[in-house]
Amino acid sequence: MPKAAVDYLYYLRAEKLPHMWCPGCGIGIVVKSMIGAIDSLGWDKNDIAVISGIGCTSRAPGYMDMNTLHTTHGRALSFATGVKMAAPDKHIIVISGDGDATAIGGNHFIHACRRNIDITLIINNNNIYGMTGGQFSPTTPYGARAATTPHGNIDPAFDLVELAKGAGATYVARGAVDNARMMEKYFKDGMEHHGFSVIEILSNCHTQYGRRNKMADAITMIDWISDQVVSNKKAAKMSPEELEGKIITGEMYHNTELAEYTDEYAKLIERVQAKAALKA
Repeated sequence: MPKAAVDYLYYLRAEKLPHMWCPGCGIGIVVKSMIGAIDSLGWDKNDIAVISGIGCTSRAPGYMDMNTLHTTHGRALSFATGVKMAAPDKHIIVISGDGDATAIGGNHFIHACRRNIDITLIINNNNIYGMTGGQFSPTTPYGARAATTPHGNIDPAFDLVELAKGAGATYVARGAVDNARMMEKYFKDGMEHHGFSVIEILSNCHTQYGRRNKMADAITMIDWISDQVVSNKKAAKMSPEELEGKIITGEMYHNTELAEYTDEYAKLIERVQAKAALKA
């Protein structure tokens, strides 16, 4: 039987609409796929917490009719860790931009990966700080223009997939806004995974990034993303020369063997309580 249509408004605070994002912004595609993944899992929205920091992407929880927390810049994962430790049976999702998650939030990012705490982190990577004026971010491509790199960026960009894997995340995927169906699958798989999940989404900010780099409308910028991406299955059959300048998408890493942090914490409490009982 075909899948029943998702009642997206059920998951949204309709009184907060219309949203503040620019027409054609990739964040809308990300949020739609995120809601689709949650719906397919059958989770009660009262058992979900969606947490964010600061930025265009981080405004998403304000529109979502769930438990939500809009926190300070770069600190979403630290707040989310506190929520998960207090309520380990709940589903915790963090949605961040590339700057929020990996610049000011970079320290929290690597340690959340290291702990393997059961949180799903969605990074909407649009290569720039959108809300705060168009500054370059850790993922801005070499040579690209931003408000703070008007003559071209000379910093090398982070590979967020390799960064997440190297820091210890146990589910890592990369998708793009040109393929919402695959994005939704990665969100679902990451949310189901018992451990720290990182899903990077290559997204468009044609207002701040695009207009400075000759892609001033959404369609042009999404086409630019589409031209760069190649699935990991297709990439496996391509030569290094063919892969030059390409960005590989897909489920990049999945490890179910490592212990999850709140499980280990519960065991620690049991051991300490057992020792205390013996001394009593």
